[in-house]
Amino acid sequence: MKVFVLGTGGWGMALAMLLSGNGHEVTSWTYLQEECDLLREKRANEKLLPGVRLPENIELTTDLSGAARADLIVLAVPSFAVAGTAEQLADIVPAGTVIVNVGKGLDAKNGYCRFSETIDRAMGGKNPVVALTGPTHAEEVARNVPTAIVAASHSRAAAELTQAAFMNDSFFRVYTSADLVGAELGGAFKNIIALGAGISDGLGLGDNSKAAFMTRGLTEIARLGVRLGARQETFAGLSGVGDLIVTCCSMHSRNRRAGILIGQGKTAKQAMEEVGATVEGYYATEAGYMLAQKQGVSMPIVESMYGVLYRDVAAKDAIRQLLARPRRGEHEELWLK
Repeated sequence: MKVFVLGTGGWGMALAMLLSGNGHEVTSWTYLQEECDLLREKRANEKLLPGVRLPENIELTTDLSGAARADLIVLAVPSFAVAGTAEQLADIVPAGTVIVNVGKGLDAKNGYCRFSETIDRAMGGKNPVVALTGPTHAEEVARNVPTAIVAASHSRAAAELTQAAFMNDSFFRVYTSADLVGAELGGAFKNIIALGAGISDGLGLGDNSKAAFMTRGLTEIARLGVRLGARQETFAGLSGVGDLIVTCCSMHSRNRRAGILIGQGKTAKQAMEEVGATVEGYYATEAGYMLAQKQGVSMPIVESMYGVLYRDVAAKDAIRQLLARPRRGEHEELWLK
């Protein structure tokens, strides 16, 4: 199979290596000629994937036209570039070619919609879209650490094609799902919760605090997801609680690292500059807050994160406000007595 991977960041490189190792003919694209030349020369990105070498049989290019000849397109660009990149592909990629998006976030420029909706709109509805999402760090996938992920799509054939392309019986297991809405929302919103979990760590709070924050954060994500048509059980799976755990608890997570710095007193801008790479949770917080407001869904943790990141609310004040909210039950339920 010919696979065209757009994006040479850590995740794009890791997936290109996986697909190449699975026997596919892989081309990796970047819009930066300087980056392309450096990767061709060094066959490595020491900043993002130190100690990992890119196989010689992966072609590197700045020419998008090669996407026209691919059997599968993988979109691995930062969240802010998804819409623009999809628009560039619209006149290149033939109808019916499956597009796999691995970015996690919401499209703020187009009504805070999910990325599959953005891609579908840009492509004129002529290409099946798959969200490949779950608890995955590029640093570990590139080193063949056992991993499980979900290929979610409205098209069963597209999900199964993606499963077949990425599945590796030695270390990379792919499940399929028809719940595209739930899978994408889990991937987008966990970045917000991971930023907050990092803030908790940066403030020196305990395991109790972090567990409560993660659990109640997942409840909020599921609440919005169900409102938008997702299945509640999806949020108990790999693209929900699985992705939440790996992003909130690992130092591989840029969101958690940025949150720690904010908890220690840095501004959001300073934290992102120090992390030195895209912190998706920052952008997801604004989009998630706006989407929740639009849908009329209560998401106190997301609202608090928006206050900290965009309204200069002190993190300690935000935590006090969350703890002082009115009493309520954990679930909406009927008492027997």
